[in-house]
Formats: sequence, structure tokens, C-alpha cells
Amino acid sequence: MVNAKIKIAIVSHSLGVGGAERFAGTLSYMLESLGYEIHNIIVNDSVDYHYAGRLYNLEQKSASSIGLYKKIKKGFLLRAYLKKNNISVVIDNRTRNYFWRELMTVMMYRNYKTYYIIHSYNLLNYLPVLPFFGKLLYQNAHKIICVSKAIQDKVSAQYGLQNTVTIYNPIQEIHIGNLSVQLPEKYILFFGRLDEKVKNITLLLEAFKASEISTKGYQLLILGDGPDRDYLVQTIQKLGLNDVVQLIAFVKNPFLYVQNARFTVLSSRYEGFPMSVIESLSLGVPVVSVDCLSGPSEVIQNEYNGLLVQNHNTQALGMALKRMVTENDLFQKCSANAKQSVAHLTMQKIAEQWRIILEN
Repeated sequence: MVNAKIKIAIVSHSLGVGGAERFAGTLSYMLESLGYEIHNIIVNDSVDYHYAGRLYNLEQKSASSIGLYKKIKKGFLLRAYLKKNNISVVIDNRTRNYFWRELMTVMMYRNYKTYYIIHSYNLLNYLPVLPFFGKLLYQNAHKIICVSKAIQDKVSAQYGLQNTVTIYNPIQEIHIGNLSVQLPEKYILFFGRLDEKVKNITLLLEAFKASEISTKGYQLLILGDGPDRDYLVQTIQKLGLNDVVQLIAFVKNPFLYVQNARFTVLSSRYEGFPMSVIESLSLGVPVVSVDCLSGPSEVIQNEYNGLLVQNHNTQALGMALKRMVTENDLFQKCSANAKQSVAHLTMQKIAEQWRIILEN
């Protein structure tokens, strides 16, 4: 039986734009459904996604301070909040790429049952370069939660940490919504953060041009915001794709666009466990993805629920885009298998995995 008195703090940079931030909101709903009392603690003042439980905004509480003093004050406020609210479990959902800051954070968490989430195959966002310091920080954590098996294997191999476990990101219940938008008749879709060094959207643009599916009436929609929006505008112009590629600003609920797409695309240099892939499949929409580390190969079965191609290969990705448009039998097969292929990733099933970890 769940102990309703267990109080859990989910610590995140924000609840704003981003996959890890969206996951934090989803996690709060999952854990609240199990009867836990949830406290969302955010470092920066950005809230785009819905969440369950209480919200404590460190940025707002330290607004009168500046510089280094502000960062130190946030640490003291965090520690005081955990103590005042009798928190017993801390789930740290942040990126953690500054050793001395994280050493202080580990010390602040020392009286709590602590879990650290790693969302990316690029471990330097979460662990120090040197394995010795990684072990120093995290060998006493209750668990290090990895969002893919490939990440767990890499953490164990490189850092010798054995307190690791894989729990996939869940698919939150999807509501299509009632956006009053005019959608193209035929299009494929990328949706996510416009961050070129991670998402490699240039590869997608070049592959889209090489596929020549625009001659069959298909447009490419790129949905999202991020630091490289202006760069992508320039790249679209340079490739002569202005008439067949649309950049659409971030929306909290992208699922009307997803549901009506022929298929969605992922072209990333690296990932963790990309939400766009599993959300697309849950709506019966196939995915064409590069085989980046990590995540896609743990969900996409080539020619069963989508296409998985060699990464950094423009021609291979372009051919995959073309096949999903021109080979109707392939498209119908992938569409028919999409939903069932992610049935193991419902919130109820993933929540049960969290319950077992939290109460063990």
C-alpha cells in the first residue's frame, strides 16, 4: 500500500520549453496518482507545462539578489524548503555539469533519499569528465535513473556506478485540443527544441530536399522554438526550400499537428529517450529516425512501426522519407503497428516501475 505521507520533491531547472522539463510535469502527475505528496521545485522562473502538486519557484524567491549571491541564496532556500516541508525523497531532474555546484548540492541532499535522472546520452550534461569525481558525487545516491538502456550501460561502463536502473519516459494521456490552424493537406513533421547542435535539423532539411517528396505535394513542418531559429531560417533560404518548409512557433499542445502528419522525423546527433518518437507512435503516426544514441533503436523496429537509418547520412535519411511517402504498403504496416508498439509505455505501467523503485 502506498504511504500517502511520503513527500517527494522533484527538482528541475524549470517547467518551461524542453523535453526534460515536460517530463518533470508528467512525473509529478504519475507520482501523485500513486498517493504521494508532490512538491515541484524549479530553479528558473519558467512554467509552460502543467504539473501536479505544489510549486516552489526559487527564482521568484531570490528575485532581490544578484550574481553569485543569488545562486547561493537559491541553495539555502532549497535546503530550507526541504526541511520545512518534511520532504523524504528528492528526485533531481536537472542537468548537472558543474562539479563544485553539484558537490554542494549532494551535501544539501545528504539527509534525503535521493534519485538522479539522466536524460541524455551526452553524459557530460550530468556527470563530471573524470570517473573518480562521478563516483564521489553519486555512488551513495539511492538510484541513478537512466531513460534508456544504452545510457545505463554507458554510465556503468564509464563510471563504475552500479546503482543505476532504466525507467523509460512514459506517454502522458494525449488530448488533441482544438487549435484553429490551417494545416497543409500533405506534410511531414519535426517537433522539438530548435537546437542545432543536438537536433541536427540541417541534416533533416538536406534530406528533405534530396527526397524530392515536395514534388508529390508534401511540405516539411518544423514545430518548436530554440536558440537556432534564425540559423534555420537562413538554412531554409540557402537550400531554396522557402516554399515547402514552414517554421511554426512552439505550442504547448502539438498533437493536432502530429496526428495529421504523414509521419514525424528525428534527425538528432544524440538523444536520451525522445518523447516525440513515443508520442507520435501512440497516435498511430509512424516515425522516420536516425539511429542516434540513444533511444530510437529501443522503440523503433525498422519497417514495423517506422524506419531507422544510419545517422549523419543525408542520402539514407532522404531515401527513408521518400519510401514512407511512396511505398504505401510500408506506410500502412507501420501505421497499423504504431500504437501497440508503445503500449508498454503508458503512465500507469511506468508509474508502477517508479513505485517499486521508490518503495524498495
